[in-house]
Amino acid sequence: MTAQLTVVLTKAGQTKIRYPAAQVADDGDRISVRAPWAAEGVRDFGFVRFEPGDVFIEHFWRTRWYAVKEVWTAGGVLKGWYCDVTRPALVRSGEILVEDLDLDLWVSADGSSVLRLDEDEFAESGLAATDPEAAAQAVRALDALDDQARSAAGLSALLP
Repeated sequence: MTAQLTVVLTKAGQTKIRYPAAQVADDGDRISVRAPWAAEGVRDFGFVRFEPGDVFIEHFWRTRWYAVKEVWTAGGVLKGWYCDVTRPALVRSGEILVEDLDLDLWVSADGSSVLRLDEDEFAESGLAATDPEAAAQAVRALDALDDQARSAAGLSALLP
């Protein structure tokens, strides 16, 4: 039987979204879940559309400052990877608790497009002033994801 969990994404101390997910794997550091697109309707970013029927295979680490989400169409075609820079995940009482730190990275399925997102929001968040160590970790995490995405192995190397 697959464990059912609730993913709880917070930002600036407020719950941004919470949604049910089915646990796929847990190696003690990385926990992976499968969840349908959880928001209402379609979200068109210009470079990708998230829409009802999409399936996300989400990977959260207890020791890393990011989460990697594989985005699939309902028909099983990989759209790409959406990466959230976050504090390390906390898993407890049937929940995966993740704090969003604003920085994101999008990588298209064929690897031809790697986009750094929301750096302006991150700068405006004030995290560098209130928690400089967390801000430094966040920037390092985004840089590491960007480097990995542009490498020959790509983000798939993070997800054996």
